Amino acid sequence: MGDIGREDIHIIGKHSNWQAGEIDKALKRSIYNDKPSWRRFIRILLITLGVGFTVSGIVFFFAYNWADLHKFAKLILVQGLVLGAAGFVIFSKSGMLIRQVTLTGAAILTGVLFAVFGQVYQTGANAYDFFLAWTIFLTLWVLVSGFPPLWLLFIILINTTLILYYQQVTYHWSEQLINLILFTLNVLILTGLTMLSKRRKLQVPEWLLHVLALWVVSVATYGICTGIFKKASVPFIVLIVLTVICYGAGVRLALQEKRIFYPAIISFSLIIIITCFLIDVSTNEGMFLIISGFVVGSVTLVVKKLMDLQKSWQDEVKG
Repeated sequence: MGDIGREDIHIIGKHSNWQAGEIDKALKRSIYNDKPSWRRFIRILLITLGVGFTVSGIVFFFAYNWADLHKFAKLILVQGLVLGAAGFVIFSKSGMLIRQVTLTGAAILTGVLFAVFGQVYQTGANAYDFFLAWTIFLTLWVLVSGFPPLWLLFIILINTTLILYYQQVTYHWSEQLINLILFTLNVLILTGLTMLSKRRKLQVPEWLLHVLALWVVSVATYGICTGIFKKASVPFIVLIVLTVICYGAGVRLALQEKRIFYPAIISFSLIIIITCFLIDVSTNEGMFLIISGFVVGSVTLVVKKLMDLQKSWQDEVKG
């Protein structure tokens, strides 16, 4: 019963004579966090903070002592730290978690290495070159690590590279086009991770899916809102169509798996989009009064409906 999920327990409880007490025991045993889970969480948190503060200290060390360090000393120090961390991951007999966190620290130090190299030799490269190189050199580590925080770092680097490439190189691209590209890319990543997670071919934590979904909704909201105030174009229309499809799929998935997070972020995104549309229609005092009433009323209605939905799901489990 170790691999059973919350939705599996819901289905079994609904279509069997499983008593409420037995369902509660199953949830506590297989779903809810117990003391060992909390101890593991605290252990992960402390290890992560330790590696994070160490990497931050290294960055500030170079920033403070930059003028006093010889260029070869700068490069040797950073390369030694990266190689040392990588060697620890390969040859250490420590637990998998410690090695994964150390690998993530080495991944961040790789970015520090590229930054130091660019400053020492004044390569004159654009910022997107730096992030692109960082992303490429992390690809193999990301594929073999199986560590979600490192996946998140990799996704952030990809998005940052695209945004900087748009700002520094592709002056002929419109803002609506880059919003469409970012939305499509992250939807594909989110869809792929969700499908792999559902088929249990890859252990993807729920927090990572939620972070990606929030970023996807943010990109869609920003892209549509900025497009409303500008002249409509083909990328803007495509973005609206894809957003409608993805929002519908997200709500359907949430209802099937009883997840309140997706309807919540989608609802508030729609409120923001409709508000921008009303502002574009008119900016007089009467319209602002209508917008105020709409925001207050819609937020209240959404919160109530979400609470009712959550309560109905809880009643299904108990019943």
